[in-house]
Amino acid sequence: MLDKKKSPSEDRKSPMSKEEIIEESKNLTPQWEVVDNHHITRQFAFKNYQEALSFTNEIGRMAEEEKHHPDILLSYGAVTITLCTHSVNGLSKKDFSFASKIDADFSSYK
Repeated sequence: MLDKKKSPSEDRKSPMSKEEIIEESKNLTPQWEVVDNHHITRQFAFKNYQEALSFTNEIGRMAEEEKHHPDILLSYGAVTITLCTHSVNGLSKKDFSFASKIDADFSSYK
């Protein structure tokens, strides 16, 4: 059996409430969009494909480390990240925490 990191919010059986989502959203950069109180998404812009690919690979590495895997759409000069906790079919604190880490990583590309 794999030993994986577990936070208290991971033990939730249901997604965050609308009020909890609003409160957690205050800690994110305004570029993140809450969609249907189900997932959060953000598009990141880059100078070229190689830079976008490098960022995508870094997010993939981070996802494995976090054991939390976003949907990632890579296109020329852009990467779109969508976060949702599939086990609760909605948002959890883990999504917001990972979004903050992604933002911190993105700042190194500016």
